[in-house]
Amino acid sequence: MSHATSDHAHKPYQQHHFESMQQQTQSTLLGIWLFMAQEILFFGGLFAAYTIYRILHPAAWEAGAASQNLLLGTINTIVLIGSSLSIVLAVHAARHADKAKVLKFFSLTLFLGLVFFGIKYVEYSAKWDHHMIPGIRWDDHHALHTLQQHAHAGQHLEELPSGIQLYYSLYFVMTGMHALHMIIGFGLAFWIMAKTAKGCFNEEYYPHIEYFGIYWHFVDVVWIFLFPLLYLV
Repeated sequence: MSHATSDHAHKPYQQHHFESMQQQTQSTLLGIWLFMAQEILFFGGLFAAYTIYRILHPAAWEAGAASQNLLLGTINTIVLIGSSLSIVLAVHAARHADKAKVLKFFSLTLFLGLVFFGIKYVEYSAKWDHHMIPGIRWDDHHALHTLQQHAHAGQHLEELPSGIQLYYSLYFVMTGMHALHMIIGFGLAFWIMAKTAKGCFNEEYYPHIEYFGIYWHFVDVVWIFLFPLLYLV
């Protein structure tokens, strides 16, 4: 018991209800993975809905995917992969107590996230202009015209395919929830950067940075699934 007290006295970042730093690290790591598990369950429900409705309305899914801007979707995929790399470099810098590099790579991650949102804004604006937002701004005539313009070779659309509004509803829900998770990540990143600037982390204690990396990688993996499902089917 005296060992734990002595250990705690030398490590102010150790919480009083943990006997050692190892126990604290293992407990918090378990917590973050439990949080990730419920996030997987949440997005798993959306992916299940996507799969069911795609089976029921294959023509709508083909037409909807053909109408997406593949170039912008590809660029956003590359941007997010780049942001994951910058977070890996930030964690590496944290392990060596390099505060300047941690802040630099977090800033790069935030910049790439803003690039992602800028491109997504362009895509959403195009959907708004073409009246293709179910329940808010939808017009059958404009939607059909847009789908006909982007239809794959051999696909002739004389009328809107059944279920096309379901496709776009899932498109906005899934990409919107992904964007919401990125916004939450932005808030966490700013908080961690502020803590880093104050010198709250060192080469032994940097759990917030590492756990943020797990969260951000998860957000990127979700997009890597969304991209082929919504753009390439």
